[in-house]
Amino acid sequence: MIQFNRPFDPHKIKLLIFDLDGTLIDSRLDLIHSVNAMLQHLGRPELPGDRIASYIGDGAPTLVRRALGDPSDEHLVNEALEHFLAYYRIHKLDHTHAYDGIQPMLAAIRSTNGFSRQMAVLTNKPVGPSRAIIDALGLAEFFTHVYGGNSFPTKKPDPQGAQTILQETKNRPDETLMVGDSSVDVITGRNAGLWTCGVTYGFAPHTLREAPPDVSIDKPHELTELFALSEP
Repeated sequence: MIQFNRPFDPHKIKLLIFDLDGTLIDSRLDLIHSVNAMLQHLGRPELPGDRIASYIGDGAPTLVRRALGDPSDEHLVNEALEHFLAYYRIHKLDHTHAYDGIQPMLAAIRSTNGFSRQMAVLTNKPVGPSRAIIDALGLAEFFTHVYGGNSFPTKKPDPQGAQTILQETKNRPDETLMVGDSSVDVITGRNAGLWTCGVTYGFAPHTLREAPPDVSIDKPHELTELFALSEP
């Protein structure tokens, strides 16, 4: 169901900036397996999947640090991160897939009734595996830019990544919609002066209560319907 918290005209949106994990792709299992492989490497017990999933969204270093219980030993954290990234690099596509309806939704939004929109990805996942996954899943054609958590000195919710995309695509904040599954994405959008859309099917829908988006959707196809609402 489409639910507005702050009404806006979707037809005026010229750029959409998407989060990746929990928004475009379901990467939950591969991330869980990679974290537990890292813990096994360190001789630590595995963690439940739901707990690991709750740690996702702020980038690989934070995910690893949380899985370790936020230790003060930076050497341990760096060793763990190195092993996690090495394992994930190999296994990132074992189970990861685009959510049902993502590809047709992107195609519909990109061009509806002759109205062309630009789309980009801004994720806190490292940019290398992010681009590799987007390519492998056949989504690369939809995005003019793909930036990750190591593309800039800061990560979401800092607005630097979103502001860079605005500059490079020559779009204004009031013409742009940030789409994501967590409060991190909503706060990023707010910090950059963008409209925000929260998706409730992702990894962290409970966090959307902390930072309510301007509009929320329960299924990918509802984003298509959102833009169809304002078509002439």
